[in-house]
Amino acid sequence: MRFARLSVYTRSLRFRLLAWNTFVVLLMVVVTLLAVREGLRLMLIREMDQLLEEDLLEIRLAVEQFYPNWDQIQEELNRKAIGHAHRELFVQVLDAQGQPLRSSVNTPDAASSAGTGVLGRTLVGGAFRVMSRPLSKPGLPPLTIRVGSTLRFVREDVANLSRMSIWVAIALLPLAGWGGYWLAGRATKPLAQIIRMAARLRPSQLDERLPIRRTGDELDQLSRTINGLLDRIADYLAQNREFIANAAHELRSPLAAIQSSVEVNLNAARTIGEYQELLGEIAEECSSLTGLVNQLLLLAESDAGPSQLIRQPVLFDRIVNKSLDMFHGAAEERGVELHAQRLDRLVVSGDPNRLWQVVNNLIDNALKFSRPGGNVSVELRYEPQRAAAVLRVSDAGVGIPPEDLPHVFERFFQGDRSRQRESPTRGNGLGLSICQSIVQAHGGTISVQSVPGKGTQFTVILAAQPAEDQGTLIPATETAAH
Repeated sequence: MRFARLSVYTRSLRFRLLAWNTFVVLLMVVVTLLAVREGLRLMLIREMDQLLEEDLLEIRLAVEQFYPNWDQIQEELNRKAIGHAHRELFVQVLDAQGQPLRSSVNTPDAASSAGTGVLGRTLVGGAFRVMSRPLSKPGLPPLTIRVGSTLRFVREDVANLSRMSIWVAIALLPLAGWGGYWLAGRATKPLAQIIRMAARLRPSQLDERLPIRRTGDELDQLSRTINGLLDRIADYLAQNREFIANAAHELRSPLAAIQSSVEVNLNAARTIGEYQELLGEIAEECSSLTGLVNQLLLLAESDAGPSQLIRQPVLFDRIVNKSLDMFHGAAEERGVELHAQRLDRLVVSGDPNRLWQVVNNLIDNALKFSRPGGNVSVELRYEPQRAAAVLRVSDAGVGIPPEDLPHVFERFFQGDRSRQRESPTRGNGLGLSICQSIVQAHGGTISVQSVPGKGTQFTVILAAQPAEDQGTLIPATETAAH
């Protein structure tokens, strides 16, 4: 059980943040200490070189002063070496071939056998820092002065710093771990709140939201994103509940009418004519139910996304013409003039049956709410600036009140009753919602403008191209109106 808990913790985000923080802190400490160590070494060597430069200058002056008295020069070399014995200083005077002429006490064997010294700074035997300079003065033979000093003090100081660095790194290890644990806890606290809230959420209760800390960081952005997602889910569920309730209401009304008619007619003997009339009413109600069910199925397909559409190039103007031909009889029967102002030859990519249904619904709606003697106009225009087909269906009917305009595309919305009374038929409030779903699935937009008492205009915009730019085209297929 304890091993399982440990395994879960080691896979957590907090543990990974702790491990990375500890690793980064220790890496930075190690790199910093190494840089300090190297800096100290270089600084000590530079100080040593300055001392050796001063020693070279003193020996040079002594040689120039006492030459050719080599005994006095030797005495001066020994005095210099003995005076700086703590540095293990040694001094040599070399001839033109680099062979030692005189050497001070404490001169290491490696320095005596080094041969011709390299002018400048070098190491001898790996333990001494050596500096050589030529001595050139009129009246003196070509000589070279060499001074050297031990590197033991540099190495001891660097070793002391290295040991101190190791202890510092060991001391920082638990501090880095504790700091990483604390920082990881603060960083993952909002995530823990998100997890706890998500565990409490239920489809029937989505009113809880994540707090916004107003820090502007990624966790705040995540909280806003999740809150927005919860808002959309809550809206979607509310719309679904309303949709189901409205659908049940629309289905219940014709079913209740059928049931009551059947029950009334079963209570007493009826003539054949009465039974035939009853069956006709039942058939009419069944037809209404079939149309409603088909519309509900179409909305379900639209909600499933554009993948349900049949994509192919179709002549949009043919679809509009076909719909106009179909509604001419209905327009004459209602005493409404139906005409096309302009129909450009355009090609859109989409499902011809669904596009035909959009045009049918818009024309049927315009005729339904037009007064006798009114007119309905249809226009299909190409706009090259946005490479789009613009379909406008306008009527001079009763119009839509301003307060109803934002809701006309909502499912089952039927507007005010006074507007419905202007129409001889009553719909179920799904036609415009279906139009919007189909248009959006095709990547287009649909909008409405209306003035009460003067009329309404619906505008559909779809991506399109002129028909002359296309090759083989597929016309609108024959389909049944829904």
